[in-house]
Amino acid sequence: MKRHLIRYKTKPERTDENERLVKAVFQELREKSPDGVRYMTWRSDDGTFVHLVETETEAHADIITGLAAFEAFQNGIRDRVVERPQREEMTVVGHYRMLDQ
Repeated sequence: MKRHLIRYKTKPERTDENERLVKAVFQELREKSPDGVRYMTWRSDDGTFVHLVETETEAHADIITGLAAFEAFQNGIRDRVVERPQREEMTVVGHYRMLDQ
């Protein structure tokens, strides 16, 4: 299992737009319901977004990036952010339970 954390901060006037684009990715994921991937996104009050992506195998790694909604999200990302996205591979140290919305 691969886990990546992606973090960036948006321009204040573009934060709501970024959230709308992220929500479209989740909508497409719900419609397609792909196996082998888990994805969560958080937004803080200062416009920081944190995405956690888990994929079961390398073959699942392109599921999210292959979505049309993700392409729309990626288009213009550099114009929406004040801090470029930082991506880190993560290792689980502990896990209790994640809540679904």
